[in-house]
Amino acid sequence: MAVVSKSINFLAYPPRKAEKRVRPARSRTDLCKLQSDGANIEDISGQNPKPWRDTEVVPAPEQTRSVTESFATMIHGLKVDHLTDHVLQRSKRMILDALGVGFLGTSTEVFHKVSQYSKIYSSNTSSTVWGRPDFRLPPTYAAFVNGVAIHSMDFDDTWHPATHPSGAVLPVLTALSEALPQTPKFSGLDLLLAFNVGIEVQGRLMHFSREAMDIPKRFHPPSVVGTLGSAAAASKFLGLSLTKCQQALAIAVSHAGAPIANAATQTKPLHIGNAAKHGMEATFLAMLGLQGSKQILDLGSGFGAFYANYSPKVLPNLDSHIWLLDQQDVAFKSFPAHLATHWVADAAAAVRKHLVPSDGTLFPSDHVERILLRIPDVQYVNRPFPDSEHEARHSFQYVACAMLLDGSITVPSFHSHQIERPQVRELLKKVELEHPPDNLPSFNTLYCEISITLKDGTTFTERSNTFYGHWRKPLSQEDLQKKFRANTSTTLSSDTAESLIKIIENLEDLEDCSVLTTLLKVPSPPVEASKRSSMLSFHHTTSPGLTNI
Repeated sequence: MAVVSKSINFLAYPPRKAEKRVRPARSRTDLCKLQSDGANIEDISGQNPKPWRDTEVVPAPEQTRSVTESFATMIHGLKVDHLTDHVLQRSKRMILDALGVGFLGTSTEVFHKVSQYSKIYSSNTSSTVWGRPDFRLPPTYAAFVNGVAIHSMDFDDTWHPATHPSGAVLPVLTALSEALPQTPKFSGLDLLLAFNVGIEVQGRLMHFSREAMDIPKRFHPPSVVGTLGSAAAASKFLGLSLTKCQQALAIAVSHAGAPIANAATQTKPLHIGNAAKHGMEATFLAMLGLQGSKQILDLGSGFGAFYANYSPKVLPNLDSHIWLLDQQDVAFKSFPAHLATHWVADAAAAVRKHLVPSDGTLFPSDHVERILLRIPDVQYVNRPFPDSEHEARHSFQYVACAMLLDGSITVPSFHSHQIERPQVRELLKKVELEHPPDNLPSFNTLYCEISITLKDGTTFTERSNTFYGHWRKPLSQEDLQKKFRANTSTTLSSDTAESLIKIIENLEDLEDCSVLTTLLKVPSPPVEASKRSSMLSFHHTTSPGLTNI
């Protein structure tokens, strides 16, 4: 079969006027302001360059603005001096975690498949696939593949209302920062501002619907709000005008959406990759003058088509802007599975202590009569007998049994030989579910209670209200870095991993993002297969701390 090649005459940017930068202090009032002075693009037909920045539009008074215009005003108008110390620190943690799980995801089968597919595309402008120095793609497809890698194990961050916020945004910014001309340089502050704009847009949209507060039943949220977050981040990073920001959002809505029925399959990671790619495409199309509805976020037939009880509101003026990330942190996972299973693992680890002495005795599965999980009713995480790694990651039952048998949940816990163990299959037969009416399907309020009844009638019960890694009990910086080191151990050298940790920790001081993107494509020396699984693993524990195996 002939290989199809698609050649794109990508957008060419003349040098921008250099910006005066001041090393910022870490406070809202002292952070420096960064403003783009405009640039040109060369349209795809190869005609003469023409200005892509519209004449600036003065925002209308709040009472006359549409919701859509208020979002465009926020994207266009937010500056570095709006960033608070809290937002900077939280967003840097999100970036570190997303990079780590992305590097780990390059080892997965789904990453390999989308990489093979994406190789049919080529462009004069290209960006690197993380950890693959010889594998370059057009920026949209580099963002797609890296986004898939981030979500390929369901190991990325989770927010409330429910979505995975980072995976649709970070790959866009690393791809653009590498592909665009380096005069003037894009700084770490440029990246942090655009990243937080992309996160903020997702959160604001989800707050317009009560349905979004619960674990999803119809659409996978990153495929919806993530697409608009990607467009917002790209628009901010490229310095689009208010009008172009508004059009990018409208175009992005027509790219958005993926059904939750594809959860627990190899297709689910594509939701994140597509959100990254489609948001960037929407931005490029807006730059070229493509137009969409000016009220796309105001209408039930617009963005409201994705959410029931959609009730949008005009955003406050920028002088009173408060970041949602300032008010609501994200959850970081200690093992790669659906977030709701982390309550199950936590409760199972606690009840296991009643049955397994500290001397290493095996879990007495033959003595168990019944395992009862009291959890919320989340149908796509109710998988009594999972047949694949993706189903196991979305199985309350499997995670409970794996924790009871092994005392920990790690990356290899979801390998096929672990899922298919006879002792696992036997224990799965003993698991029953109950859905208490007070246990609602919300990441902010759900709990897990597990009761194990032995054949002699003895019953042990434990409950988890909050697991370590949830926003109410966040991972320490030490443990977040430990997770990053474990996830990058087979792709990056230890020196490169430590350099990335240091750069991201001080990202607001980075003057040139090429320092970061260069490290993202540095491979590590080969790792022996016998060492691979232990390097990738760390224990889930019930107390703060992640212990290397």
